[in-house]
Amino acid sequence: MITEEILKKIRKIELISKKSSNEIFAGEYHSAFKGRGMEFSEVREYIPGDDVRFIDWNVSSRMGKLYIKQFVEERELTVILAVDLSASLNFFSGKKSKKEIAAEISAIIAFTASLNKDKVGLLIFTDDVELFIPPKKGRKHILRIIREILGFTPASKGTSIENGLNYINGLIKKRAIVFLISDFIDNNLSQALKISAKKHDLVSINISDIREESIPGKGLFIMRDAETGEDFFVDFSSKDINRQFKERQAINRTTLENIFKKFNIDEIRISGEKDYDKPLFDFFIKRRRKFRR
Repeated sequence: MITEEILKKIRKIELISKKSSNEIFAGEYHSAFKGRGMEFSEVREYIPGDDVRFIDWNVSSRMGKLYIKQFVEERELTVILAVDLSASLNFFSGKKSKKEIAAEISAIIAFTASLNKDKVGLLIFTDDVELFIPPKKGRKHILRIIREILGFTPASKGTSIENGLNYINGLIKKRAIVFLISDFIDNNLSQALKISAKKHDLVSINISDIREESIPGKGLFIMRDAETGEDFFVDFSSKDINRQFKERQAINRTTLENIFKKFNIDEIRISGEKDYDKPLFDFFIKRRRKFRR
């Protein structure tokens, strides 16, 4: 049962996402992702200077003059939104949870892909595969994707990016664009990312909250692990605790960056306190420049 609150959020997300897709991202998206290849379109008469490798000798012999094959880029792509809905995505310190941000980013990508006539599918995962919606086109389909991300109640709380990516690799046979949307609070990432990056065009969207990146303040805090439900005390008045927190954050960040770099995976970093139009736009520009080299 979809609540009125979720329906309002869906309408708002649709309005914002459509606007961003039309005004900001559509052209950049088109040039940021390559089609699967070239397909035959038609033949025309040969013009001096044309590439002789594309002369259609069968047609030319029948017509008594040279004809050349023309090709167009096979543009239709398959986009998979692989969305982590483990319990840690429910965390928020501002106005929006990481889950809501994931839904909004997914909507922008989906509507932008739709403008380019690409199909969009959805995988929701925790430490298990929770839901898969096959790639399709159309507004109703995109609204269903947004609705599922916002309203879905996972059976599990844990995280296994490996299980999610393995499912996609086994199910989607042709090369697809996979947007992996997660907070990447997980271990054993390397092998799963390596395999997926070879098979698909894998893009990581790393969502974080400001309170996960900085010390909340001095004093004794009760912390809860959202995925295990375990409560524990942390004294941020201690200089050693503060130092350990910062060191652990730096190690986690460097480790993840090194994995992405090693397997040539693009990363978009999204902070819950900041506007995410710019990181998305910058990513599309970066990709466009890469393909123009």
